[in-house]
Amino acid sequence: MRTGGLRWQREQPIFTTRAHVFQIDPNTKKNWVPASKQAVTVSYFYDVTRNSYRIISVDGAKVIINSTITPNMTFTKTSQKFGQWADSRANTVFGLGFSSEQQLTKFAEKFQEVKEAARLARDKSQEKIETSSNHSQASSVNGTDDEKASCAGPADTHLKSENDKLKIALTQSAANVKKWEIELQTLRESNARLTSALQESAASVEQWKRQFSLCRDENDRLRNKIDELEEQCSEINREKEKNTQLKRRIEELESELREKETELIDLRKQSEIIPQLMSECEYVSEKLEAAERDNQNLEDKVRSLKTDIEESKYRQRHLKVELKSFLEVLDGKIDDLHDFRRGLSKLGADN
Repeated sequence: MRTGGLRWQREQPIFTTRAHVFQIDPNTKKNWVPASKQAVTVSYFYDVTRNSYRIISVDGAKVIINSTITPNMTFTKTSQKFGQWADSRANTVFGLGFSSEQQLTKFAEKFQEVKEAARLARDKSQEKIETSSNHSQASSVNGTDDEKASCAGPADTHLKSENDKLKIALTQSAANVKKWEIELQTLRESNARLTSALQESAASVEQWKRQFSLCRDENDRLRNKIDELEEQCSEINREKEKNTQLKRRIEELESELREKETELIDLRKQSEIIPQLMSECEYVSEKLEAAERDNQNLEDKVRSLKTDIEESKYRQRHLKVELKSFLEVLDGKIDDLHDFRRGLSKLGADN
């Protein structure tokens, strides 16, 4: 249990998405070859021990992407939903097809971020190597047996690290497989329900066919009966007339049967256009409701205008009363002015 915890601490997923995985055709170097039959999980992993980043994708028990990101790599968007990068170590070019442009953009941004982190890690590693090389110049050139044994250590550690990463990817793949099995079971149940409905529909059709066959057999039986009656009553005119009447009745029944068949065909055709008629009816209903709303709005506007007219008439009457009162006052003032002028005239005459 402690080893598993250390493995998860050593390499952890930092970004996960789903995409269709492709690889460039090694022969033509032009055409894309699908590496997965459907969209699979594609994840960025960070190795804490090695301070490195990888892109890993597993389809079932098969590892289809195991690409270590280096500062020299470049992720290129070739379309709105497709991007690619070249891996010189794997000697191939990987391509990812996403379901949306937004997923492609997020993956490209994360690629650039991880690439920059890998560059910084490389620079730090080079600084450490230069520092260690300066210190090692003072030590002996010939190594001891312990030093020789330590040379094989990093290789074994790298192999164990790769193995742990693959086990983590397989564990994640197993979880995805379980989820897909649940989705498959749901689809199977839905398929079973649809199959049952189809069987019921087929049984109904078979019932109609049996009823039609019974009617046709009954018609044949009646015809045979008529033939027997004609043979037995060939000498009696009344029986002939009865037979003739029966024939006419059968012809009418046949005509009715044909009409029913025609009506059945028409009903089937009409049943096909019922959804369209219903949609048209809903559209007309919506239009009618809109017209009623418009009519209600117009009635409200008419009532408002009537109210405004009544208020205007009231204001006009009120203004007329005020104007009449003003004119009466003005007449009084004019009369006073005339009296004043006459007084002035008298004063002038007396002087």
